[in-house]
Amino acid sequence: MSDVIRIGVIGAGENTRNRHLPGFQSLQDVEIRGVVNSTKESTQRVASEFNIPETFETWQDLIASDDIDAIMIGTWPNLHCEITCAALEAGKHVLCEARMARDLTESRKMLAVANEHPELVAQLVPSPFGLECGPTLTDMLKSFFLGDLREVIVLGANDQFWDYSKTLHPRQDIEQSGKNTLALGILHETLMRWTPKPVQVFAQSEIFEPTRPVPEANDFVEVKIPDSVQIVSELKGGVRCMYHLSGVILFGPGLQIHLYGSRGTIKIEFVDGKETVWYGRADDKEMSILEIPEEEKGSWNVEADFIESIRGNKKVSLTNFKTGVEYMEFVEAVALSAAANQPVTLPLEV
Repeated sequence: MSDVIRIGVIGAGENTRNRHLPGFQSLQDVEIRGVVNSTKESTQRVASEFNIPETFETWQDLIASDDIDAIMIGTWPNLHCEITCAALEAGKHVLCEARMARDLTESRKMLAVANEHPELVAQLVPSPFGLECGPTLTDMLKSFFLGDLREVIVLGANDQFWDYSKTLHPRQDIEQSGKNTLALGILHETLMRWTPKPVQVFAQSEIFEPTRPVPEANDFVEVKIPDSVQIVSELKGGVRCMYHLSGVILFGPGLQIHLYGSRGTIKIEFVDGKETVWYGRADDKEMSILEIPEEEKGSWNVEADFIESIRGNKKVSLTNFKTGVEYMEFVEAVALSAAANQPVTLPLEV
């Protein structure tokens, strides 16, 4: 491989155009060499907008190209496993968009193929939540700010799917998104950075809006992914954890994570790309907002981390395939528990 790392992009949706393409283009000795999107027309539009020299008719053609060193996968989860495995087997490094796959079986296959090619970098786009406050929170937890962690609350409840007149979103399409439900996987991945692993889950779910219109067919399609989920979970060490996830409530709490300990409390709110951290201890009259100095804040470095890992300067930490399988295992356990209406023990049997 030459000094210049040549990236091929498969799938150029909003996140890829807003984050990944500008991120790669800001790096030295990195070239976005080729792109393929869902249609020939959209492929050409992306190529023109970002001055990408090569376009491909299929993702298979892009992977087969000798002009490509690494693959950025920006598709929906239904293609993550197939493209990832093909790219790794073709000798290409892989950066795959979250969510890792449609289910645990696919994610385990991705990990197995990655393990067969340890010379290649296999990275997942991490949850963006907690990247800014993460380093400071990690230091606080290490310094025993909370004391013994007792309870955790995870909230991801809003009105994103409240309007039943809107067409089926890909995140509601079981063929495209599989068992990924609302913000469950991405919030659980964030939580895993700060807490012990889950050992048991008990979940219930509901589909309050069971159909969505298909205007071009003058018909309706059945929704198969829940739009409301509640989970009681036990973490290692006896920590109790509750999740409230919904896409069909008005004026909901949005996205938050609460950590309750024997000595203190930390609450993180994620609103419009901003992170607000509240903290308090027993002697405080009320909670305060944590002011994090700019030089101590974490940031989005996904593309740079991927390139530095390829160059051998670091190992993937956010997020490697092993961590991805762990959050997919939790997603799978929630689906199993809700379907059977009984607790499920983790880890799941292979």
